[in-house]
Amino acid sequence: MRIGELATKTGVSVRALRYYEEQGLLTAARSAGGQRHYLDEAIDRVYLIQMLYAAGLSSRTILDLLPCVDAKVNTPQSRAMLRAERDRIERQITQLQQARERLDRVIALSETPASGCAYTDTDTSVS
Repeated sequence: MRIGELATKTGVSVRALRYYEEQGLLTAARSAGGQRHYLDEAIDRVYLIQMLYAAGLSSRTILDLLPCVDAKVNTPQSRAMLRAERDRIERQITQLQQARERLDRVIALSETPASGCAYTDTDTSVS
């Protein structure tokens, strides 16, 4: 299938597919005219790439994991890499929760008379 068809079937832009190929995450055969042609298996590969990106993995990490995926082999290195990514995401979640808690305190403080802020029920923000 050509790149436009793959884009349509996966809901991923043509630009993103070209990027995946540039990063070594996706491969395509080339016609004599230089057009990309993908096997049907490319659909599953694009879905996997999207899932891993959504999980917060970088293209480099995904590239490192793909040989294990292709060989259907679960190695100590691949498991360690996935655990490291999970730990990184866990740290980000903790940081975001702390930021939300600080923001909640600022909001609560701003709504009290002790804040010194004039309280109004109308939106005076500038767009």
